[in-house]
Amino acid sequence: MKQLTEAEALHQAAAYCSMSEHCIQEVLKKITCDSISAEAQARIIEYLIKENFINETRYAQSFVNDKLRFNKWGRIKIGYELSRKGIDSETKKIALAGIKPAVYTEVLCTVLKSKIRTTNSKDNRDLYTKLLRYAAGKGFSFDETNDCIKMILNETDFEAEDYSAME
Repeated sequence: MKQLTEAEALHQAAAYCSMSEHCIQEVLKKITCDSISAEAQARIIEYLIKENFINETRYAQSFVNDKLRFNKWGRIKIGYELSRKGIDSETKKIALAGIKPAVYTEVLCTVLKSKIRTTNSKDNRDLYTKLLRYAAGKGFSFDETNDCIKMILNETDFEAEDYSAME
């Protein structure tokens, strides 16, 4: 493999950042593979931040938006993944606060409605438990999921007594 100079690595990193949003950790991983010294890596990252190729706040906001819209993830899972990407807690909090409650509830209810169609359950209690477990795996909180399940089950004319005692 050809050794890259610092200028070539900077050019490649800038091109990488121009294609889509990336966090510092992703860019470092990309340029670490090119066996660039740690000092050169720091200079490259510093330049990319200064020139606004890398912006962690912008990255976090787009990450939250994409994971909610396309992957149908909840706040808990999105927050965990942002932490894994090295995003600081303040930036993470700001990005997660940008989620509109109506959109969030709509995504959760859509996910649960589609899951109901593919779930085999012996009774409403079993269905309720399976939906709670599924939503938890997608990163949605218990309270939000519980409210949404009640709303969905009321819409589909299930007997209220069957799941009201499940709280």
